[in-house]
Amino acid sequence: MSEQKPVPGRQTYRRLLSSVALFLKSPAGGKARWLLAALLLLMVGINGMNVANSFVGRYFMSSIERRDSDGFVRFAWLYVGVFGGSVLVGVLFRFTEERLGLLWRDWLTRRITSLYIDQRIYLNLTGDDAISHPDQRMTEDVRQLTTSTLSFLLMILNGTMTVLSFSGVLWTISPKLFTVAVLYAIAGSALTILLGRPLIRLNYRQADREADFRSELIHTRTNADGIALSGIEADIRERLLDRIDGLVGNLRHIISVNRNLSFFTSGYNYLIQLIPVLIVAPLFIRREVEFGVIGQSAMAFATLLGAFSLVITQFQAISSYASVISRLGEFVEVTEKLAARREVTRIAITYGAGHFHFENVTLISPADDAPVLVKNLNLRLDPGSLVRICGSNRAGRTALFRAAAGLHECGTGSIERPPADQVAFLPEQPYLPPGTLRELLVPAGASEEITDAQIQELLGKLGLGSLLKPNERTDVPRNWQDSLSLQEEKLLAIARTLLAKPRFAFIDELESALNDADRRRVLDLLDASGITCVLFGSPTDGTCSGACLELHGDGSWVWREAC
Repeated sequence: MSEQKPVPGRQTYRRLLSSVALFLKSPAGGKARWLLAALLLLMVGINGMNVANSFVGRYFMSSIERRDSDGFVRFAWLYVGVFGGSVLVGVLFRFTEERLGLLWRDWLTRRITSLYIDQRIYLNLTGDDAISHPDQRMTEDVRQLTTSTLSFLLMILNGTMTVLSFSGVLWTISPKLFTVAVLYAIAGSALTILLGRPLIRLNYRQADREADFRSELIHTRTNADGIALSGIEADIRERLLDRIDGLVGNLRHIISVNRNLSFFTSGYNYLIQLIPVLIVAPLFIRREVEFGVIGQSAMAFATLLGAFSLVITQFQAISSYASVISRLGEFVEVTEKLAARREVTRIAITYGAGHFHFENVTLISPADDAPVLVKNLNLRLDPGSLVRICGSNRAGRTALFRAAAGLHECGTGSIERPPADQVAFLPEQPYLPPGTLRELLVPAGASEEITDAQIQELLGKLGLGSLLKPNERTDVPRNWQDSLSLQEEKLLAIARTLLAKPRFAFIDELESALNDADRRRVLDLLDASGITCVLFGSPTDGTCSGACLELHGDGSWVWREAC
């Protein structure tokens, strides 16, 4: 996908304008409007200083040509004053621009992050909906979008003011010079676009190449033990070298295009210094203008050309900006597509019941044209005895586990379930965030009620007594997933559930990490705490107790009261 849409379309730019409008209407918009007004005021000041500087420079050079000592000193002091004012206004302008850019980035990043998490976009960026490196689009691309959009907007506004300010100056010096400036800028811009257009596609691709390499490095670090034990270092090295070949090869293309572009832009910029002298110097020789007009014409011509030639001077930045807009546009398109799909295939979930009730629930894979995983499931789970979700349909079991948690939304039907605080979901690979043992195990709001001694006692019952030494505090931070085995991680997740005391506990593949004795001990503890267990996966000994829902590979199912 990343190489099929190198150039942003109108819809992307409409989204950008809509985002700007939402920002200005947001709670941060009031401050943003004040900063924008300050920028416009400072921009007027900068252009006023530039015009004043051109005339002071003109009279300063003319006083030298006339050997006027008094005029030389007077205009030298004026020069110092204008320079000082220009520095002050320029610094304040840059400071205000950066503050406005930071304000916009803060708002946009928070908005996208909230959408990404609240709408669970991160769960669905797979298959046909996959986009490369959404994390990069939400960080680097957002940063570039906000800073570049603001920078280009201010450059356009400043260029417009510059044209209005210096067109009159250049016209009074020589109408011919003004006409040459306009035609020269138009011709230069057209040739720059022609030579540099491939940069948009190449910059777009380079962002993905760099992210691919970083992802491989992170993958290698995260799976260091597995790579070393598997003896596949050579394969990993080749994958990393392939990523390097990709980013270096694409960067070579960028450098080649920049080389050709630089040949033209360098010559274009050098001629800017020569053209006004070639036109104005003959006027001075014929005594039609004073000597200082030559310097003023050079400055006015260069300033006016700079305003007219934004495409030429900023084309590399523009090409990177276009790729950023396109990448974020893709992200928004995928987000909208996923939202639209969920509206069509969403499973209706209601919270507040004291049981689970699956009514005519059909689960399908998120991938397009995927088979049905579970067909027309009608099942009610009340608090009480153990329930197993068994059968050969592993994909169906996983989908049902996720649907009960509200994560698998592709399908039809409805689910009634208890509130979130009355259900615990334990996936096959538990997630244990870094932090203290107390933060990991104790539910929010119950910290004062559960003592370290109670935590130590529970860990002892689960066979995890070695995690805490005698009299050791539970508020020492640790990175749990780096220091524990899968069995210990699973048992810690069980401990967290026992302390939370939900009404239901949905546990996926308990057999994958625990032996028979550990499983029996865990189930006894859960039962003693009044927690109804719903176990996903078949027991390793071929037996099971309690009720059983058997899921078949064709999506059909059978409910057995005992098996």
